[in-house]
Amino acid sequence: MEFLESIVNSFNSNLILNNGWLVVLKGLWVTILITAFGLLFGTITGAILCFLRLSATGLLRIVAKTVIAFLRGSPVLLLLMVFYYVVFANSRIDAVYIAVIAFSLNSGAHIAEIMRSALSAVDKKQLEAARMLGFTKYRAFMAITLPQAGRIARPVYQNATINLLQWTSVVGYVTITDLTRTVNNIGARTGDPFFALFFGILIYLGISYLVNFLFTLKIRNREAL
Repeated sequence: MEFLESIVNSFNSNLILNNGWLVVLKGLWVTILITAFGLLFGTITGAILCFLRLSATGLLRIVAKTVIAFLRGSPVLLLLMVFYYVVFANSRIDAVYIAVIAFSLNSGAHIAEIMRSALSAVDKKQLEAARMLGFTKYRAFMAITLPQAGRIARPVYQNATINLLQWTSVVGYVTITDLTRTVNNIGARTGDPFFALFFGILIYLGISYLVNFLFTLKIRNREAL
């Protein structure tokens, strides 16, 4: 009974009093925004870097390979701090936008390698057969290579999405009040950091489960067609 009472008291002090649940929702919304736009622009960036990496022009391949290696090898927190405290130090750009830029570049480098590996895994003989049947290079790519590469890349892309969600937990270092910073502030205010932080972990786990569910649902729907 004492254990249950302590949980109820912690719930009330952290989430009910002073509308703590509203504060958590605001922090969660910031986390979702950064993750969603970071993934969107990261995918676009990754596609560009991937095709440059596979370009027939040697210089473009070298440039893309160098950029990818630099971004993948840079800790995302340091990259974020460089953009916030150095690159955009004198600008009026909102910190959330700066975070989206940093995460887009970092995730884009990882996604570029995911795409490159998936495209390279598709049997080239299928393309040759399609060309012999009269397919243009573009049509063969869209009809044969891309669908197969998408299926190959999907599990890794799914993991990259969850990784990006988890990486966003560091944005508090550049004054952004995301989910992690919100629950940390609530725990500091109430003197009950364990409940607040554990509640934050549960939310991250819930979002990760939702992401996995949506990817699985999409796969099932596509297989049913």
